[in-house]
Amino acid sequence: MTRRISSGTAWEPVVGYSRAVAAGDFVFVSGCTSVTGAEFVHPGDAHAQAAQAIANASAALTGLGASLADVVRTRMYVTDISRWKEIGRAHAEAFGEVRPATSMVQVAALIDPRMLVEVEVVAYRPGIGDSPAPASSQNP
Repeated sequence: MTRRISSGTAWEPVVGYSRAVAAGDFVFVSGCTSVTGAEFVHPGDAHAQAAQAIANASAALTGLGASLADVVRTRMYVTDISRWKEIGRAHAEAFGEVRPATSMVQVAALIDPRMLVEVEVVAYRPGIGDSPAPASSQNP
């Protein structure tokens, strides 16, 4: 069984993806950026953008019955690797005790030129793909 959740952003139906998918023992969260609803937030602030992206990933995990404590892998795509400390600090604040495997990779650009970071996460929770969705989740 596979379960999906949507964040409701405009990009999902255009590109054809889900915010997160629970399959088997894993939850895969698509790249999250610094948006609240459909609005971009924290222009120019790499730390705040990373923290917002992680908060958005956390919300997707929660919607499928997992949490940041279940995260085993993160990937951070950044447009300016020289700002790695700001972005890394936000990651450490969220995952300092969890300490997932991670990568930080510089990319040429993200979907909006104001975006400085995009974060993907993979979480592990035995049987989560077969669990019933929490009442608050949005399953398309």
